[in-house]
Amino acid sequence: MTVVSSVEELSLLEALRAGDEHAFERLVDLYQTSMLRFALSFVRNRAVAEEVVQEAWLGVLTGIERFEGRSALKTWIFRIVANRAKTRAEREGRTLPFSALVEAGDGGASVEPERFFGADHRWAGHWAGYPGRWQTAPESRLLAGEARAHIDEAIAELPPVQRAVITLRDVAGLSAEEVCNVLDLSETNQRVLLHRARSKVRAVLEDYFKEE
Repeated sequence: MTVVSSVEELSLLEALRAGDEHAFERLVDLYQTSMLRFALSFVRNRAVAEEVVQEAWLGVLTGIERFEGRSALKTWIFRIVANRAKTRAEREGRTLPFSALVEAGDGGASVEPERFFGADHRWAGHWAGYPGRWQTAPESRLLAGEARAHIDEAIAELPPVQRAVITLRDVAGLSAEEVCNVLDLSETNQRVLLHRARSKVRAVLEDYFKEE
């Protein structure tokens, strides 16, 4: 079944097939940063990730005529990044598949156990201290460069699969179904991984706003 892409994607696709350089530049502006973040979930360092992204863009240019629209253009591009990054990771000896990391648990509990009442408490299993409401912080603080840097650092410290999922969902803006397609994950695994990743990033934000 053909997927209906956004109006901008359809326009870009038509322009790319016509050899429009400006369309390719627009595509790079849209996805380069999130592609690089995504590639870093697979490979060891930024230099290698940049090479992966360059290879992916070459794959886009050489494969655009064969793109059949069975997924959104953005999903197809990130699938190419994933394939190139996995190939590079195998060359570097990082052969453990994402599925194995998911089955191994990939990072443990989303929230520290001490945040809940113990078994001897009348409210066992309930929150002992609710997460701070950092959403109420002034927008200028929430969007400040320092806060953004804390978020970036928190994402960078996540286990590889969690980092890949949150990058695709919350940075690149892919849907749950698209992420499952790109990473070959089940819907359940995608949901669990995203929850864990968001919980850890939220904890970092909580600490940051408490300090403020």
